[in-house]
Amino acid sequence: MAKSAALTPEQVPADSQPTLAAFTKNIGFTPNMMATFAQSPIAFNAWAGLLGALSKALDVKTRDSIGLAISEVNGCDYCLTVHSFTAEHLAKIPADEIILARKGHANDPKRDAGVQFARKVIVTRGKVTDADLKDAREAGYTDANIMEIIALVAMYSLTNFLNNVFDPEKDFPAVPSAGSI
Repeated sequence: MAKSAALTPEQVPADSQPTLAAFTKNIGFTPNMMATFAQSPIAFNAWAGLLGALSKALDVKTRDSIGLAISEVNGCDYCLTVHSFTAEHLAKIPADEIILARKGHANDPKRDAGVQFARKVIVTRGKVTDADLKDAREAGYTDANIMEIIALVAMYSLTNFLNNVFDPEKDFPAVPSAGSI
C-alpha cells in the first residue's frame, strides 16, 4: 500500500507542473512515482535535471542495465518494473539480458564491465578497489565515463530510495522477485 498518495493534476505544486507535464507528454501518461515525487518541486526538478543531463551519458543499453543492477541491489520493486519495461521496449534489451543486468552483468564485454563497476560502487558505498577502477578503464571507460557511471548510480539510488520509502502504486508490468531470477 502506498505510503504517500500520488498527486492529482490539481494538487501538483506550480513549480513541479512544467516538469511533470513534460514527462507526461513524453511518456504518454503520468507514472505514480513522478506524481508522488512532484510533491517537492526542489527535489523533483533537481532529479529531472540530473536525469536529462545523464541521458547523454554512455549508451541507452548501458544506462538501463545499470538502472536494473542498482534497483536490484537497492530492492526497489517499482524501479525494477520501470527499468525492465524501458529496457525491453525502448532499449530493445532481450528478457534474458534484463535478468543478467539485474544480477550485475551484461553479454557485451564493455557493458558488463560498466554494470559490474556500478554494482560495486553501490555495494561498497563507493569504496571500490584500484583493481575495480583498472578493470573499468581496461574495458574502455575513461575517467569521465566512470564519473558518469557513479552519477547514474546516485541518480538511480535516489529514485530507488524515494520509491522504497513512499511505495507508490506500480503502474508498469510486474517483474519476478529476485529470489526467482
